Amino acid sequence: MLQEFKDFINKGDIVDLAVAVVMATAFKPIIDTFVDGVLMQIVAGIFGEPNFDALSFGFRDADIFYGRVITVTISFIFVALAVFFVLKAYNASKASEDSEESEEEENEPSEIDLLTEIRDSLAAR
Repeated sequence: MLQEFKDFINKGDIVDLAVAVVMATAFKPIIDTFVDGVLMQIVAGIFGEPNFDALSFGFRDADIFYGRVITVTISFIFVALAVFFVLKAYNASKASEDSEESEEEENEPSEIDLLTEIRDSLAAR
């Protein structure tokens, strides 16, 4: 059972997932600060309030704060937008690295070319 547990822990997927969770946890304050400090302030400039939390209506003896739902929805859209742009930039840089690597591989002679060159060199001796 101990060996089975060690095999489970040492699977690459578990380690990759753990790294992803740690990185996402570290990245969250950056996105939150950007959304709250920049994007929601743009909303405040447009609508006069940085959030809609105060919007409500009364229902019998209770207040229904529908503005909180609006604020959280807008915040979610901004977070998704920020993550989208970060991933778009990452994918663009990754694509340029991949194209550079493929160009380098194209410029290198293939194994057949190398073997042909060796054969011709030996035949010339």
